[in-house]
Amino acid sequence: MPNMTAMVVPRAGAKLERVEREVPRPGPKELLIRVHACGICHSDVLTVEGQMPGIAYPRVPGHEVIGSVEAVGANVEGWKVADRAGVGWFGGSCGYCVHCRRGDSFACMNVHAITGITRDGGYATHMVADLSAAAHVPDDLDEVESAPLLCAGLTTFNALRNSGARPGDLVAIFGVGGLGHLGVQFAARQGFHTVAVNRGREKEELIRSLGAHDYIDSAATDPAEALRKMGGAKAILATVTSAAAMQAIVGGLGANGTMMVIGAVGAFPIDSLDMLGKRSAVKGWYSGVAADSEDTLQFCKLHEISSINEVYPFEQAQAAYERMMSGRARFRVVLKMA
Repeated sequence: MPNMTAMVVPRAGAKLERVEREVPRPGPKELLIRVHACGICHSDVLTVEGQMPGIAYPRVPGHEVIGSVEAVGANVEGWKVADRAGVGWFGGSCGYCVHCRRGDSFACMNVHAITGITRDGGYATHMVADLSAAAHVPDDLDEVESAPLLCAGLTTFNALRNSGARPGDLVAIFGVGGLGHLGVQFAARQGFHTVAVNRGREKEELIRSLGAHDYIDSAATDPAEALRKMGGAKAILATVTSAAAMQAIVGGLGANGTMMVIGAVGAFPIDSLDMLGKRSAVKGWYSGVAADSEDTLQFCKLHEISSINEVYPFEQAQAAYERMMSGRARFRVVLKMA
């Protein structure tokens, strides 16, 4: 049997190790994917540091995968060898439980796989994916630029289109890093009056070039007050990882506005009287399933949206992971296979 190479987490808290394995064979309703590129996402820390229960080590992280189908398991329809495939954080569903029957197959974390956490992910030359986790990738999307769209892109796109905002509404993208720079592009192309909110002016010119109509420096002004002066936001996409920062901007919602929280911060206080008067809301949002990934990729193809990345060769996976964790990457980090 031919061999594959994988970068594995041997145990919680350990550095990545390079290992050689036999290339696996896909089982029923599975695809063997040759990985071309894999984004490194901050949530890979859940696997590296063992922050989720029940992770079986060694484990291969990575859930922003672009590749091609190398083999097809039994009972697979709609896929053939050489098809381009993408795999995100959603690693597959049972298809039978109440959540699947209601159309929300992401909701039951007990029976559904998570790529790079409960099953091996894309820090490897090959991976096996559940059929329900695989998304068709348009042929003319660049593999490296598209890899982060399977999580960072999917999460921001899906949150915005479920925020209740309509074309012409004021939408604020709070934090313009790895998630936010994609959120600005999605918001502008969806027809929203897009306001970028970030600390400092360093990124302003670039973010405006990506589609932001206005820019608020949250280090120099009260972001909530600035949004209220604009009429209040119909939606705020909160990508930051600071509870204090989220607390400082939630008051910028307008009537019937919603803050979509996609940055993991834990608890933060809110002014319930202000929310009552505006009928506003704070809502958490997960990433999405394979069908949402396909919608994201097609939207990016139509509107020429891509991620801005720092690219590392596969062999430098540990350095790439450390670069992402440092917070200094601009804007995403992607592993490119040879």
